[in-house]
Amino acid sequence: MAEVSAEVAAIPCLSTNAGPRDTENWVTRVKEEYLALIQYIKQNKERDNDWFKLESNKEGTKWWGKCWYLYEHQRYEFRVEFDIPVAYPQAAIEITLPELEGKTAKMYRGGRICLTDHFKPLWQRNIPKFGIAHAMALGLAPWLAVEVPDLVQKKLISVE
Repeated sequence: MAEVSAEVAAIPCLSTNAGPRDTENWVTRVKEEYLALIQYIKQNKERDNDWFKLESNKEGTKWWGKCWYLYEHQRYEFRVEFDIPVAYPQAAIEITLPELEGKTAKMYRGGRICLTDHFKPLWQRNIPKFGIAHAMALGLAPWLAVEVPDLVQKKLISVE
């Protein structure tokens, strides 16, 4: 657990408490989001743990890309997408893996992964310091680590 904590601690905290409706400060928040994501991706690559790619629309309100998880020497890759809620950062993002919809109980309609019990309380305690990079590290990464092996063992996903 110490390794995970050190990894997350190395992600820069954000300081601008602004969402998409705050036209004055939203651009600053999006810049902070990108800087934190760049730092997180850089440290992942240094640890040979590169596991996602994201891009956004020019407003920084819609994000998409790919994430992958290595299990038993196989790479399982998924589309990842999310919109920034209007109440962001008070409301956390809802990460979606569309092609896994209906394959696990730890998912809501539309392929939104379940982060309610573990991640969302942590997010609430860290507003506005947490951002997209933190959601990837503390939300999606642990979810993939639990769900992908289970889905593979149940033969609900396979490498194409």
